Amino acid sequence: MSIQTTKTNGVLTIEFDRLERKNAITGAMYSTMAEALLDAEQDPQVRAVLITGKPEIFTAGNDLDDFLNNAGDGAMTEDRPVFQFMKALEGCTKPVVAAVAGAAVGIGTTMLMHCDLVYCADNARFSMPFTQLGLCPEFASSLLVAQAAGYTRAAEKLMLGEAFTAQEAFEMGIVAKVLPAAELLAFAQGQAMKLVALPAASIRATKALMRRPRAAIVAETMNVENKQFGAMLVGAEAKEAFTAFFQKRKPDFSKFD
Repeated sequence: MSIQTTKTNGVLTIEFDRLERKNAITGAMYSTMAEALLDAEQDPQVRAVLITGKPEIFTAGNDLDDFLNNAGDGAMTEDRPVFQFMKALEGCTKPVVAAVAGAAVGIGTTMLMHCDLVYCADNARFSMPFTQLGLCPEFASSLLVAQAAGYTRAAEKLMLGEAFTAQEAFEMGIVAKVLPAAELLAFAQGQAMKLVALPAASIRATKALMRRPRAAIVAETMNVENKQFGAMLVGAEAKEAFTAFFQKRKPDFSKFD
């Protein structure tokens, strides 16, 4: 099983559990997470959600083999598992806690913008290498990273796609606290339990009120990004980037305008 889901003491825990592939996410894993979030939304016993990975790595992002095998014509339609996960996480009315250790690549970073309490270990490394793959930002990251960090820092991270540290993520407002790796999971679980103990209606109302100003623009941005992402996925630059990745060579984008 590549995603482990458990319900304990009012908390749904979603754990990446594919360490042999650096927790790279397949379509089936996206479907499992989307279904778990939708189920939690309807389960009155679930009062908080915790998303975590392994001490060594949160997730390497999309499993490129699986992603390309299921890319089809590149269209990012609503029936695709990754889009279903995006909708389920952004639409979750219950509080979502994230605990990030090790690398959080691509959607491993952008999904954090849709969580509520985000904590990371001091060994965390974040990256959004979309341009390096001939692609563009997704999951409303072109909007939300800039809102959190300011335009210039967001441009640096999204345009260059280079990895950045836990401390940088804290300074950018992407995470709320940086902890020693050995303390991360217990701390995040404790924060989730604090949420469980509070009035559920009050927590949901607070989350809804905080997200209300951004709801429409996030949905619109996700749709615009997905169309652009899908078009670029079947473009020449992405083909060169993916071919170079699998051939373990540096891509050559000089022949493209």
